[in-house]
Amino acid sequence: MELAKKSGRLRSSNGIRKLVRETRLSVEDLVYPLYVTEGSGIRTEISSMPGVFHLSIDQLLIELDEIQDAGIPGVMLFGIPGSGNEAGFGGCDPEGVMQRALRAARSEFPELLLIADVCLCENTGYGHCSPEYEGEVYNDALLELLCKTAVSYVRAGADMVAPSDMIDGRVGAIRKALDAEGFINTAIMACSAKYASSFCGPFRKAVPSKQVQGDRKTWLMDYSNGKEVLREVELDIQEGADIVMMKPALAYLDIIGKVSGCYGVPVAAYQVSGEYFMVKAASQYGWINEKGMVLEMLTAMKRAGAGILITYYAKQLATWLEEDNA
Repeated sequence: MELAKKSGRLRSSNGIRKLVRETRLSVEDLVYPLYVTEGSGIRTEISSMPGVFHLSIDQLLIELDEIQDAGIPGVMLFGIPGSGNEAGFGGCDPEGVMQRALRAARSEFPELLLIADVCLCENTGYGHCSPEYEGEVYNDALLELLCKTAVSYVRAGADMVAPSDMIDGRVGAIRKALDAEGFINTAIMACSAKYASSFCGPFRKAVPSKQVQGDRKTWLMDYSNGKEVLREVELDIQEGADIVMMKPALAYLDIIGKVSGCYGVPVAAYQVSGEYFMVKAASQYGWINEKGMVLEMLTAMKRAGAGILITYYAKQLATWLEEDNA
């Protein structure tokens, strides 16, 4: 049969496939999440996240040197204090581990983008964001602490803050607090769609606190809802968000697509701990092609509309992309 049009012609060789490829991953898309903790000489693998480590500040600087050499433009830092503070005040301590890490990183790597996660769950003994917890978070008390924490991180050297708690009004409150301190050019990456998701489960091993009561369903989003995200994103943009983050990513590609299609702000996708662990675990058993799976997942996120990819695979991906382009 004679066909004037054959779609297969554009898939007939690797060279042609590359030529017409619509979505391309780049190392410049990547942000690498890192966990910094107290102590010295510490590089301890997190049990639920193979290949991801708790790093003391001296080890963090070694890691940042490798990240910069790989061409990865930025990192997202999570501060893990030595012990939980029931009231969550450790997050805004000028001498806290996060603040010291930011100062050291800024001094050694002035060109590296430093994004600071702003959330208090690492700083409370019960694993919730609120300075008080009786089955719900206390919004106003939490806002005050989040603002103090964000300002403290920026003073220490953060280029951008990423509030990830989903508490009402936190973006606007942080924006006002930063502006009042003269940090008018500091960007906010708001976690505008953070779902109460089982994909985030392995992350609990990365922080020292133990969630001993309740869950987060009263302030994180219901994974059944897709329209609600547009209201959340619109509110965050109105309050001053410069970038909006979707978290998790893989099961929420429709959400990424909706948001990227409706608003003219950059969209970030966070490939969270459970998404990472599923691939790592399956690859360790030899059940999947790890590189192929990661490339496909992250390409799908970018194809859906995410311009920023926050992933624990950032360093490996940088190597894979360099090999593919060699």
